[in-house]
Amino acid sequence: MSRYLFLVLGLGICMANASEQPSSKTIAPDPHDLAYSLGASLGERLRQEVPDLQIQALVDGLKQAYQGKPLALDNTRIEQILAQHEAQIAADAQAPQSEKALATEQQFLTREKAAKGVRELADGILLTELVPGTGNKPSATDEVQVKYVGRLPDGTVFDQSTQPQWFRLDSVISGWSSALQQMPVGAKWRLVIPSAQAYGADGAGELIPPYTPLVFEIELLGTRR
Repeated sequence: MSRYLFLVLGLGICMANASEQPSSKTIAPDPHDLAYSLGASLGERLRQEVPDLQIQALVDGLKQAYQGKPLALDNTRIEQILAQHEAQIAADAQAPQSEKALATEQQFLTREKAAKGVRELADGILLTELVPGTGNKPSATDEVQVKYVGRLPDGTVFDQSTQPQWFRLDSVISGWSSALQQMPVGAKWRLVIPSAQAYGADGAGELIPPYTPLVFEIELLGTRR
């Protein structure tokens, strides 16, 4: 049986269960509101399963089938299409998590690279200059004084400095070390650092999943040897 039939049956069961719940009101739902509620529940589930679904084609198929009218596709073709779709869902579910994570990372980096004012540094690091700087640039073994905020691709803050912090550039992730050596004191940059220049396949505990690109806003306040 198609997962779509299961979905519709499940929707009906949910509505039936809801009607069995004790309530002080026994008035039957308005037919319009009932139809709308069924559509909203079905739409929410389909949005999660098929985010790029063509809504008008869905409505056409639903309307024609419900009214008993001839369908645009014969039953054999419909079953074939649904079987192919379910096979693709099963294949996606079996794909290694690393492949999914890498594909998601690449999509994110591609979007970021296309943004206005972004330029690419070595190793795929993406830079947006927020404030220019005129001071010295640190070397690979210098200490740097910075203020920063670190975010995941979805905007979640995983680390930040409430006060200026000193770090040795040879003790931080390679994306920081590489980018900050090109950063003059006084500058504030937004950096998008690929996972290969951050925590890679290992991630960082529960905060940073494997293959996660990181977004930093960094202000370079000083440098010393």
